[in-house]
Amino acid sequence: MKLQIENLTKTYPNGVKAMDAISLQIGIGMFGLLGPNGAGKSSLMRTLATLQLPDKGARDFNGLNVLQNPMELRKQLGYLPQDFGVYPKQSARKLLDYFALLKGISSKKERDESIEYVLELTNLTEVQKKNVSEYSGGLKQRFGIAQLLLNKPKLIIVDEPTAGLDPEERHRFLNVLRAVGSEHIVLFSTHIVEDVTDLCTDLAIMDKGKVLKSSTPKRAIEALNGTIWSKTIATRELGDYQSDYDIISSHYTENNQLVIRVFSKVQPDATFKTSNPNLEDVYFVTLNHTV
Repeated sequence: MKLQIENLTKTYPNGVKAMDAISLQIGIGMFGLLGPNGAGKSSLMRTLATLQLPDKGARDFNGLNVLQNPMELRKQLGYLPQDFGVYPKQSARKLLDYFALLKGISSKKERDESIEYVLELTNLTEVQKKNVSEYSGGLKQRFGIAQLLLNKPKLIIVDEPTAGLDPEERHRFLNVLRAVGSEHIVLFSTHIVEDVTDLCTDLAIMDKGKVLKSSTPKRAIEALNGTIWSKTIATRELGDYQSDYDIISSHYTENNQLVIRVFSKVQPDATFKTSNPNLEDVYFVTLNHTV
């Protein structure tokens, strides 16, 4: 099972080039699409979900030409947009039954079986009779996953699903996605590096409509071995170091000391210590176009 994207390009009427010749190959598992707000992630998601047409380019899913057969893809698609609205004063159970009907599951027995399955998978069984409009942010996102799984989709597209969730809700939601991703193609967009670190087997980093890097988290991190250096400095010195070095991030320790992380192919000077790279380093170095 494979989703192939070739040269997808889209420019909006206001002149913004949201997709600039994007090409990717995505297989079974969790594929993380990482980038800042405005990078073009949502435009790519909407295009793949057949909600908008590209100016040019091709999309192929398991041999299916998506541009020629969008309805065929929709039968195999589950989509959770960034803003998922629900009807007021309707329980999760009733809404799922309604969505199942919309997805063409006419048999009451089949609908009930599908609903039981998705409620259990998303840990919503105990709150299935509660109105979805009263759910917390995390519960609503889990309901969003439940509804998209009703038709047993082969391709799942999830856009910025953890934005606004508290740490506990985020953790529970990511566990649901992790379970789903073992059997499906799941394309997961986010601007939170930690989401990709925790979930994804493959990733792409986007900015300004372009794919800057496509790799696995492991390979991307290994490519930075020997290039990340750290040093503790006084806060007043930060400006000088920013002028002289390629600082990719900084943070304060528990003792209120400022630690900077620098990208350099050689040791900046003897006062810097080598550091093991992480995915956040990959993200910032890539966005700075330094590799």
